[in-house]
Amino acid sequence: MKFSLNHIRHLYSFQSHYIDVGGHRYHYLDEGRGEPIVLLHGNPSWSFMYREVILTLRETYRIIVPDHIGCGLSDKPDNKTYKYTLEKRTSDLECLLEQLGITSNITLVMHDWGGPIGMHFATRHSDQIKRLVVFNTGAFLLPETKKLPWALLFCRNSQLASFLILKFNAFSRIATYIGCRFNRMPKEIRRAYAGPYDSVKNRVGILAFIKDIPLSPIDPSYAPLKKVEDNLDKLEQVPMLICWGDKDFVFDHDFLEEWIKRFPRAEIHRFPEAGHYVLEEFPEAVILLVSEFLEKHRLEK
Repeated sequence: MKFSLNHIRHLYSFQSHYIDVGGHRYHYLDEGRGEPIVLLHGNPSWSFMYREVILTLRETYRIIVPDHIGCGLSDKPDNKTYKYTLEKRTSDLECLLEQLGITSNITLVMHDWGGPIGMHFATRHSDQIKRLVVFNTGAFLLPETKKLPWALLFCRNSQLASFLILKFNAFSRIATYIGCRFNRMPKEIRRAYAGPYDSVKNRVGILAFIKDIPLSPIDPSYAPLKKVEDNLDKLEQVPMLICWGDKDFVFDHDFLEEWIKRFPRAEIHRFPEAGHYVLEEFPEAVILLVSEFLEKHRLEK
């Protein structure tokens, strides 16, 4: 069954918007009014992940939620017509926010690949950043104490894995099972996460994200991510909230310790029973923490 928004309108009832980036349609949501809050998803999710955050925060803030090219409701070009790299994704985000006139007092909310993309943007435009909210992600090369899990190495390097990801949507489907460790995703939600990736063509971006994991200097996104890492000190004084699922098998305690080392002033809330999708497992608690954090650091009127 082909994916249709009609199947999930009761969960995702937002108006879609698009801009053109290099001949590709870049989808985003733009809800509410007020200070801009930019929500950045990772792989293999899409803006659907932030549905409950949007409903809560749009009463007070302007909520911008893009789908990265190759993801969600954005175009899904092949890798010959679009460079699936950290540099290009950051450039897309810059293009979007510039066109929307969002150039100051930005709060970034980041998960998974949204962390490198968001922090790449933030280190380039540190004067525009008001707050940072982090869910199980990174903004630096693999910590010295961390090795990439064998499953991700397999997905990154194996032709068999590429076949399974493209042919059967294996990465997206499996992520919805192993990404939640305490409160399992209901079937309807799992289907919504995987929905936009309903054909081989529409799964190119998922595989490209995996291939772009920077592990050595020869990888295209290694140098940009190293630059982000080297410039994180520009953001050390920016208020930061970290909500962390302790049972994430990729973004685990090694990544959290690296965040704490680099941002010792951050407000940290750990969820010992949660996995990668902490926002799916404990939405009420996480959204309350985010709301309180935003209010604590509101702009002066």
